Amino acid sequence: MDKKYIMVRFLRKLINLNIWGGRHTELTNLKKCIPKHLRGQKITEEAIKELIEMEFLNVKQSTGEMHVSLNSQKQHEIYLFVR
Repeated sequence: MDKKYIMVRFLRKLINLNIWGGRHTELTNLKKCIPKHLRGQKITEEAIKELIEMEFLNVKQSTGEMHVSLNSQKQHEIYLFVR
């Protein structure tokens, strides 16, 4: 399974749950959309880091856990990437 596939899975999950801008979810909830054997892997962390660098994800520290949401300003680019 490659990094782009994992990135698309994460974005699809957030789009389906309508997690944009002010709405956010824990990083552990986001990881539930990929198989268990990949959740702690380096490739998963790299995929999340790359999505943050592309500014597709907003990151927020909340209740001791990292929370993420989709960047509303990049909505068009996110939909193009998922296709």
